[in-house]
Amino acid sequence: MTNQPVRFSDGAGYEQMMGIWSRSVGEIFLDWVRPAAGKLWIDVGCGSGAFSQLIAERCAPASILGIDPSESQLDFARTRGLGEIIRFEVGDAMALPLDDHSVDISVAALVVHFMPDPTKGIAEMKRVTSPGGTVAAYGWDLLNGGFPYEPLHQAMRELGLPPSEPPSPQAGDAAELMRLWTEAGLTRIDARDIPVTRSFSNFEDYWTTAIKAPRIKIALEATAPDTVPNLKDRVRTNLGADIDASVTATARANAICGNVA
Repeated sequence: MTNQPVRFSDGAGYEQMMGIWSRSVGEIFLDWVRPAAGKLWIDVGCGSGAFSQLIAERCAPASILGIDPSESQLDFARTRGLGEIIRFEVGDAMALPLDDHSVDISVAALVVHFMPDPTKGIAEMKRVTSPGGTVAAYGWDLLNGGFPYEPLHQAMRELGLPPSEPPSPQAGDAAELMRLWTEAGLTRIDARDIPVTRSFSNFEDYWTTAIKAPRIKIALEATAPDTVPNLKDRVRTNLGADIDASVTATARANAICGNVA
């Protein structure tokens, strides 16, 4: 399928499907970036607020602005009760609602591949970041099987039912992230990969969680019902999972950070 915009309208569903994964990667990411306390942050594409909460818990920020195009996602983020240091607003990564040089750290967690124009998105993150500040991101290594629910995607492709791609799947690639940060004129660029795992109580737990993903949900809604059992069997085979045993899924993200000169 062609690349299409992806909008998440179910904050609680997203939290279960992806927020838990984001937190696992985010903890490693923040330990790696090692931001100083007392900084002004913007969390671009904050979604359900999973990564924003990590920033609040681990980085002693002075403030966090979380922006996302989905009001329903932001409604869920606001239920986290993170206090006055954080506010969540509807916003566009292509035109961030901040003045130039107004934050110390701009971050995009699992977002760059959803930007319709990553070059413009990174330029916006750089624009709003003060000199000496940090521009950082991490994203699933989609082109190399790093997506958390790749076994399901693989099975769908095998049956001729490939899910639609996000607008910029290549932007999760390590080399592409390096190119974006370099061409944006950022300095002291560093990068790494972040492998993570997640346990599910059984295959059905994995399945019901995975199909909350909008790209998968849309594809399944267009699929004949009698195809679903075959699809589930293929996914189970790809995972190497028994029906009732616990399931351990793996994923891999690429991370990058740089400074504004």
